[in-house]
Amino acid sequence: MPLFAPVRVRGGWYQLRRLLRHRRRAAAAGLAVTAAALVAAGPGETGRHERGHPVAEPVRQHRAVERVSAPVRIADGATVRLLRPGDRVDVIAAEENAPGGGGAEVVARGARVSKVPEPLDVAAESGALVVLSVPRAAAARLAGASATARLAVTLC
Repeated sequence: MPLFAPVRVRGGWYQLRRLLRHRRRAAAAGLAVTAAALVAAGPGETGRHERGHPVAEPVRQHRAVERVSAPVRIADGATVRLLRPGDRVDVIAAEENAPGGGGAEVVARGARVSKVPEPLDVAAESGALVVLSVPRAAAARLAGASATARLAVTLC
């Protein structure tokens, strides 16, 4: 078998060096081609794309809980003097005439104190009034509990 000279591909190293010298141009050209392809694809006919990004599911809007102001008479007037507007409280109803020595239950959780009216000297024995901002359902529970039980608050 005769001896042959090795086969060499001409220009391989030169093209690699040239690409490395001009890599910014190559990257810019690649980005331009990609951008053109995305623009050409467009939003499609289904309308399910927003600026080139597919939208999986529409975001459900949560309905805001309607809050109402509920005036509540707290049995201990000294506790009410500790409260300031903006405080968060839990309202507890304690029934005196309940079987088994009396029971207590939380009627409203995380109620925001809206206003603390100035106490009247005449009504000092019957507790003190505080205005709470609560959801409408909690306001109904507060009104029902205040008719049958003594109410107390705890700071959250």
